Amino acid sequence: MTGRPTEYKPEYVAQAEKLCKLGATDLDVAQFFQVHTATVYRWKLEYPEFCEALKRGKEIADDLVEDRLFKRATGYSHDATKIFQYEGEPVAVDYIEHHPPDTTAAIFWLKNRRPDKWRDIKAQEISGVDGGPLLVKWLEQ
Repeated sequence: MTGRPTEYKPEYVAQAEKLCKLGATDLDVAQFFQVHTATVYRWKLEYPEFCEALKRGKEIADDLVEDRLFKRATGYSHDATKIFQYEGEPVAVDYIEHHPPDTTAAIFWLKNRRPDKWRDIKAQEISGVDGGPLLVKWLEQ
């Protein structure tokens, strides 16, 4: 893909934004357009509308992941349908499915949103001189 002349096209703006809304990285965008990532970086510098489209698409995808992580961390419920078979016939039963909070998701959220309260620390014991009191020093990892 390197060394090949590429021509930027205005329709790339909408295509790139759609790709990024679906979670595409700059590498993915380059592969879609069959160009080197350096070309995508150049297009971002030369064509502000292309750069903004990438940013918009990525922001939408990131917002969606943030929302889903929050729901996973705090728990959520949603409407669902279960299909059963009764006397040889399918029967649909509507119900509310509950997903309890996920501890790992909550910890991840808190470590990133409130690192001052949730960062990882470890204790290191240091003995005192001549049997004096033990000191504990907290070290950030």
